[in-house]
Amino acid sequence: MNISIDPRANISPTSTKNKATDPDESKLKSLRKSCREFEAIYINEMYKSMRKTVPDSGMFEKNMADTLYQEMMDMEMARQTAAGDGMGIGKSMYEQLKQQHFPDDHK
Repeated sequence: MNISIDPRANISPTSTKNKATDPDESKLKSLRKSCREFEAIYINEMYKSMRKTVPDSGMFEKNMADTLYQEMMDMEMARQTAAGDGMGIGKSMYEQLKQQHFPDDHK
């Protein structure tokens, strides 16, 4: 068995800070997640308002199950919308809150 190690693959010790165990890094991840969740809630409320403007055709009978399913689908669509870049609300909130709580950090 021929095992060779590429010398370029060695990691140089340029930073002594471990990002996986850095408490500030985990706080930033938590902040990012919270901002995305806030944006998802905001988008969900927007979906609810938009749905109220659509008149009911009366073709199908509305019951509790349909209403619940529609609300769950709207919430999941809102989460998916906010998951990436979203509308920019969560990203903007994250940047502002990051500067307030971590002013010296430029990540």
